[in-house]
Amino acid sequence: MRVAERIKHDGGTPAKAAAAPSLPPAVVRPRKRRGVNREGLEAGRRSTRTLLWILLAAAMVLYGFPFLYLLFTSFKTPIDTIAVPPTILPKEWTLENYTNALGRIGVLASFINSIQTAIISTVLSLVLAVPAAYGITRYKTLSGRIFIMAALVTRMVPPVAIGIPLASMMGTLGLSDTPIALSIAHTTISLPLSIWLMSSFFEAVPKDLEEAATVDGCSRLGALWRVVIPVVSGGIAVTAIFAFLASWNEFLFALLMTAIRSQTTPVVIANFQTQFGLDWGSMTALAAVYSIPVILLTLLLQRKIVAGMTLGAVKG
Repeated sequence: MRVAERIKHDGGTPAKAAAAPSLPPAVVRPRKRRGVNREGLEAGRRSTRTLLWILLAAAMVLYGFPFLYLLFTSFKTPIDTIAVPPTILPKEWTLENYTNALGRIGVLASFINSIQTAIISTVLSLVLAVPAAYGITRYKTLSGRIFIMAALVTRMVPPVAIGIPLASMMGTLGLSDTPIALSIAHTTISLPLSIWLMSSFFEAVPKDLEEAATVDGCSRLGALWRVVIPVVSGGIAVTAIFAFLASWNEFLFALLMTAIRSQTTPVVIANFQTQFGLDWGSMTALAAVYSIPVILLTLLLQRKIVAGMTLGAVKG
């Protein structure tokens, strides 16, 4: 009876006589990850790095070899400069070409004319390009888009197509053989590129900076001068470098529009002739000296150039 009552009290299910023995927890084995071939990855990275260095070295040879050949030729004797087959390194090093080139009449004056012309042309390009690019990028009107496309089209026109009309115009205005006339002609080359470069730099500047300046009481012109221009100073340096180079290396306009007083150095270099032909030694020596100011200017402004090239690359 006691057994039956206990069964009935428990709900009709007999109690288990003994608890089932507990099983040990299953051991979870970690899944095997797919094997990573680290040696293969390292080998791939090394091969990629090696390929990049090879491409960089090839680019350096292609860009640097002509200048190195010019530099080595400037130290050759007159016989070595016309030797066939030509040699890269001079057989006998000499400074005679530099003394002959720098001692010629008109060389120093041509350097001064080149510097004057390049500086005036660069200043004119920046003074005209900065407000033009700012207005195009900030107002974004249809006329602005047409204007910037027209500037690009004028950049495609070959200089010889406008060189003779410009020379005739400057002669009519009484500006023949003057640095001012040549600077204006060089501005026609550098101005379209300057507008395009400055437009891209102004696009990278957020409008919030100008709005904050106007809230503080600045006008549109004040915000441009005090806020925007300091931000795009790197871009202005890049534009100035390109405008300076466009004037410094220009030859056609200088040949058409100058005679004696305002001849630039590229024209003087082209006139190095003797009774036996071109004086290659003196030409290469003066060309090597003529490249020094541009190299120094680039080294002095390299931080600004890098800042200008990376302007707008990271936003946020």
